[in-house]
Amino acid sequence: MPLTVAVVNDYPLVVAGLRAVLEPYESRVLVAELDVNTPVITRVDVVLQDTFGNAQGRSPDPRRAMGQTGAKLIVFSWDTHAHQVRTAMAGDVDGYVFKSASAAELVDAVEQVHRGVRVVPVSMAPAATRDEAGALGRWPGDEHGLSGRESEVLALICQGLSNQQISERAYLGVNTIKTYIRSAYRKIGVTTRPQAVIWAMSHGFKPGTEHRVVDPAPTGRTDPAGR
Repeated sequence: MPLTVAVVNDYPLVVAGLRAVLEPYESRVLVAELDVNTPVITRVDVVLQDTFGNAQGRSPDPRRAMGQTGAKLIVFSWDTHAHQVRTAMAGDVDGYVFKSASAAELVDAVEQVHRGVRVVPVSMAPAATRDEAGALGRWPGDEHGLSGRESEVLALICQGLSNQQISERAYLGVNTIKTYIRSAYRKIGVTTRPQAVIWAMSHGFKPGTEHRVVDPAPTGRTDPAGR
């Protein structure tokens, strides 16, 4: 039987993107719930917390609000700073996976965590050998050419954070944040912060409220009643 996973994030596109990249592995890992700001109904083995747009860096354990206290928890993040990884792992987190991982590596991490292994990245340094465009899932703005980092900075701008606050949150220098902002603005055709926020809120950067329960049985499998 495949392990059941709930994906947690405020942005429907992010959640749906993760489910899509995990579909080829549904014999091993099945996304049983797509959760966006609502409780999870189905019992799941692992909660996968995507941190896209999480301005707090370390949010409360989502399993308590979901009623999934028996599930394992994996943080899935662009944040590759060693301090952030250590902070997360010092809490009640069972695994931390960088978004530069492949789909196969993410599935392996889910299986290891379910077996009781605490999974941490092999290297605590930022991954520089893979292009963000080839990383897992989707994010708001990717269809407009925004990289994962550019989109995440734009999402934090939409939350009202200053460049300095984004720098502290992302463990990146202010000049690096400004570079991401300039490149993002160029790609979406804006020149000011208010224009960027207006564009972003109409292109998938507004957190959603939808909730979709997915049948935890693999495709083609029926229950004893034949449904």
